[in-house]
Amino acid sequence: MERVLITGAAGFLGSHLCERFIKEGFRVEAMDNLITGDIKNLDSLMGNPNFTFHNHDVTEYIDIEGDLDHILHFASPASPIDYLKIPIQTLKVGSLGIHNCLGLAKDKGARVTIASTSEIYGDPEVHPQHEEYFGHVNTIGPRGVYDEAKRFQESITMAYHRYHGVETRIVRIFNTYGPRMRLNDGRVLPAFIGQALRGEDLTIFGTGTQTRSFCYVDDLVEGIFRLHFSDETRPVNIGNPDEITIGDFAEEIIALTGTDQKVVYRDLPENDPKQRQPDITRARTVLDWEPKINRAEGLKRTYAYFKTLTAEELHKSEHKDFAVFHKD
Repeated sequence: MERVLITGAAGFLGSHLCERFIKEGFRVEAMDNLITGDIKNLDSLMGNPNFTFHNHDVTEYIDIEGDLDHILHFASPASPIDYLKIPIQTLKVGSLGIHNCLGLAKDKGARVTIASTSEIYGDPEVHPQHEEYFGHVNTIGPRGVYDEAKRFQESITMAYHRYHGVETRIVRIFNTYGPRMRLNDGRVLPAFIGQALRGEDLTIFGTGTQTRSFCYVDDLVEGIFRLHFSDETRPVNIGNPDEITIGDFAEEIIALTGTDQKVVYRDLPENDPKQRQPDITRARTVLDWEPKINRAEGLKRTYAYFKTLTAEELHKSEHKDFAVFHKD
């Protein structure tokens, strides 16, 4: 039985990856310091003899005894609420954290997949965004702590690949949604659903003409799994190219939830991307992958999950700092 280390395991994506690797017959070493993750996301795996949880900060030395075949580095604050609140930790997990993971991979002879992001493209001047585009990023802006952590992560990963011969894979993740997202994580989908469930008006920043493309989590996990076991060492976009304006998306949420909330408009935050749509030609070509779950079905599943939250959890999710909603 092969062993895999998954960092950020108690997070939204990390927990789904843990479940997938357990299902595929791997022994999973799950690691998270719970600074933004939630141990409840792993409830279904606790007690499984092939699953072990390590409460550990990956910016500190990582010690995994015995053989290790695979590493998936998904530890990082990923929501704007988090990375604006803990910017130093965000930079450290994208520098010290990946350095520790790559060193461990070199020592164990393990293959590494790192979670990069569409944010490395910044506020793009190329549309849709393909992997050869170098991006348009403000290094000293409020989003720079996340963008540059991910860009450095890609650079050091390729350095280990070229210099030390470590087997590496890079996935550039576009907007993803599904069960276990936090309602208060600052991204547009949970922000809208949370406002609808609380009976609040939906808040749009800017004119609502900016676009996003949403990929359901099951599709994303399938793409990551295929990439990890492929021979592709270049970055690969994984996301759903079905693009929609934020204004139209707000109307979809109102229709889905059956509420009669109004839409209110506020100023667009600094460096907020105007367009976000992945070019998935490479994923289609080298992974034979494309998303299968359309937005209507994915939203139905996600809304059903959010409706299971308690009233206390729902109102705990309310944020007064509206300036961070809608960021990827």
